[in-house]
Amino acid sequence: MDEFIALVREVWADSTFGVSPAELLTALGVFLLFAILRGLFTRFVLGGLERLTKRTQTEIDDLLREALERPIKFFFLILGVFFALEVLPLNGLAEELADKVMRSLIAIGIFWSFYAASTPAGMALKRVEDMLSPEIVGWLLTLLRWGIVLTGAATILQIWGIQIGPIIAGFGLFGVAVALGAQDLFKNLLGGVSILIERRFALGDWIEVEGVVEGNIEQIGFRSTRVRRFDQVPVVVPNNMFSDHALVNYSNMTRRRIKWIIGLEYRTTSEQLKTIRAGILSWLDSDPRFVTEIHEVPNIVHIDGFNDSSIDMLVYCFTETTRWYDWLSAKEDLALAIKQIVEEANAGFAFPSRSIYVEQGEVE
Repeated sequence: MDEFIALVREVWADSTFGVSPAELLTALGVFLLFAILRGLFTRFVLGGLERLTKRTQTEIDDLLREALERPIKFFFLILGVFFALEVLPLNGLAEELADKVMRSLIAIGIFWSFYAASTPAGMALKRVEDMLSPEIVGWLLTLLRWGIVLTGAATILQIWGIQIGPIIAGFGLFGVAVALGAQDLFKNLLGGVSILIERRFALGDWIEVEGVVEGNIEQIGFRSTRVRRFDQVPVVVPNNMFSDHALVNYSNMTRRRIKWIIGLEYRTTSEQLKTIRAGILSWLDSDPRFVTEIHEVPNIVHIDGFNDSSIDMLVYCFTETTRWYDWLSAKEDLALAIKQIVEEANAGFAFPSRSIYVEQGEVE
């Protein structure tokens, strides 16, 4: 029996690096003490800080508190691990391993805090969206977060003695090989950057690329842009298509045009033509939905020419609104008004017609 107990003690000593059960329990007690302190800190300090930030007008402090709350709690656990390891009489490999674990936990806590703080930093960047578009802000935040993650991973690898220089060099050679076969990918990436820098369009804009797509911008990505067509079908377009084709951004219209050619019958007298022209101009000037400032975009109603079957009158005007539905409503009211004006002038609309004259000869 004594030999068995000695064997158990020897196995226990080997498996615990020479740490006795009492020392392990002491270390566990120290860790639980910091876990309790973590709960008290959360309840009183962070709770009071939450009440304080809610009284302020800005939202950035609330976001910053919410973002850093979990990393701060994690630091209490790191302190618990640190003091628990200090209690244990570790030597040699165990001491070195504990040191690396401790430094890794500290690095995780620091970079976690930076990553969490990127969210309120994004709110601060939104204040300069006049200089930087929302899409550029989103890309900058994405690059910032990836930079924090990669830097944190590199730091932890360095702590464990893994050199990242050869890894980066290997990725460089791999990148050259990939670049030779991924020219379209980089072309699309450059196209996405040029879209954001030149501000060709933004989210929600109505755009048309002739022969490619027409619809509303739904998402702008690094490689492609998603456009929602008017039949509600999503279309993913590579960004280089916007560089290689002419792009029309209808959302940048300041006014929306109506251009009609109205055909009137040839029996319409010159007085009737003047009456119709004056009536249309008067109606356009009296309707607030249409632009009336001559120096901007004047309303034009003129005799445009003599067609085969009609006297053509040009109606050229702009609406104040650029919204499609409102534009259609104004356009409909204008059409009804023109029809009423033509009818009141006792004139009529022409339609393609052909007159046939039959010459009668003498009958013997």
